[in-house]
Amino acid sequence: MALSSALFSGISGLSTLGNAMQIIGDNISNVNTVGFKSSRFTFQDLLSQSTATMSGTAQVGRGTAMGDITSLFQQGSFESTGNTTDLAIGGDGFFQLRESGSNELFYSRAGNFRFDNDGYLVNPEGYVVQGWELDEDTGQDVGSVTDVVLDSFTSPPQESTQVELITNLNSDAVSQTALLSNAWNGDGSSDPPIAASNYDYQSTVKVYDSLGDTHDITVYYDPRSSSTWEYMVTCNPSEDSRSGFAGTSSAGLLARGEMTFSQSSGTMTDLTMETLDPAGHEHQLTKTADSIGGGGATITLNNPQAVTTDTTADLSLTWNAGSWTLNDPNSDYPNGGIVSNGDNTEVSICLDTSGGNNTEDITLTCGGAANGEAASFSLSGTANWNTASTNANGYYEFTPDFIGGEPMAVEFNPGTQDDGGGNFVNDSLTTTQFASASTTTFQAGNGYGAGDLQGVDVDVDGVMTGIYSNGQILPLYRTTLAKFQNEQGLHKEGGNLFRETRESGDAITGQPGTNGLGSIAPNSLEQSNVDIANEFVKMITTQRGFQANGKIITVTDQMLAELINLKR
Repeated sequence: MALSSALFSGISGLSTLGNAMQIIGDNISNVNTVGFKSSRFTFQDLLSQSTATMSGTAQVGRGTAMGDITSLFQQGSFESTGNTTDLAIGGDGFFQLRESGSNELFYSRAGNFRFDNDGYLVNPEGYVVQGWELDEDTGQDVGSVTDVVLDSFTSPPQESTQVELITNLNSDAVSQTALLSNAWNGDGSSDPPIAASNYDYQSTVKVYDSLGDTHDITVYYDPRSSSTWEYMVTCNPSEDSRSGFAGTSSAGLLARGEMTFSQSSGTMTDLTMETLDPAGHEHQLTKTADSIGGGGATITLNNPQAVTTDTTADLSLTWNAGSWTLNDPNSDYPNGGIVSNGDNTEVSICLDTSGGNNTEDITLTCGGAANGEAASFSLSGTANWNTASTNANGYYEFTPDFIGGEPMAVEFNPGTQDDGGGNFVNDSLTTTQFASASTTTFQAGNGYGAGDLQGVDVDVDGVMTGIYSNGQILPLYRTTLAKFQNEQGLHKEGGNLFRETRESGDAITGQPGTNGLGSIAPNSLEQSNVDIANEFVKMITTQRGFQANGKIITVTDQMLAELINLKR
């Protein structure tokens, strides 16, 4: 009977609209839920019933049913927070989470994460965020997707491998000592190991050993000529742990060399370095002079680098009947190579072991020597200064040892480097020789000590970096994002979580900002995408629809009552 069918049509409308109101209520109740995606419903009519008419067979509808309920994955607006681990996705994609205690993966748009007491990055329900571990040096992904967990809250120290020391050396400076290395005394009897009167300028830079302790590297400078400066690289003698150096005058003396400058431009044109062989570090030079003649004797070192010997040499210069004789009991130097002026008041000695007299190494000025009188002096030191070569980077290296282990290899960079062919090419910032006071223009050294984790930052490509108290910013992890071919096929699990199904297809994971995946907005949370105004309009139309379907039932009931009352 048509009237009874109308009752069931009204019932289908009430049932369907009741379900619609439930969806609207769910949307409105989650208007403040982080990352919530609202649902949308659609209706469809039921299978129609055929009935006979004067014009033939026709169809009469039997009511309505819920056609579809879909999730709306449109972007929600962002809310700024003060938490660095609050993350929002700008664009497509889901965070990938692992349920604690299992290997099952879930997906979410809610990025309200935090670190738990075990160092895992988790959501409020304890699901662990997934990502790639990053190589500390290159920042590239390492291995497969894994838990984001901080298993170390310290940054290990890194020993220094280079010091950069850019100076301007005063072109008007006057040499303070014949040889810098000869003025150094690191045996502990002198404090400081070199007097300020023995050099023109000094500059200090810090380096780190492998344990993260800091040490001062001091470079001393002194002019040798109008275009050449000598320099000496040193450390605190008490910190010098090189084998065989402790307690000697050479303790703390690491390297020496020369810098050559253009007299016209003041820029560096050449650089040399020598390193001290630990096999021969007795003492660089001592000298004494006994009285000779009425005016005494003074020793002047003309070429102090050549005044060295492997063993102690006690030398005496004797005036015998019109000529000078050099007496060398150790036979380290030849007896030739002595030149005196006309009145024998000045004597030049060449200590070249070849016996030649091409270089005057020592000059004695004497006053009126008498026959048989002698000037005695002693030399002790080492010839074990080795000429250094530049490394593959074009820099000279010195090798301090502060902890008694493997010596460090530290590049010395004064703003110039070997181009590989023995020519030194200056950087834009380089050591110079100008007519102004000697000063340090720039200094730096790499390496760092141990540091504690102070915070974590995340950038737009999902890279999570640790900020440490030693100034290091190290890449830790990159968060994983996932997308699906059919987002509508995802199954809601509650707690802002989705689970993949056969209908959704397998998750396609990738880095944020690649392959159609969105980017990460740190310090932000994605708000619910519920449009409350739209929901209220739906609520009104649903309510009115429910009322109308209720009227269908009451009116049909009245019609049935009239039908029953036909028979009294």
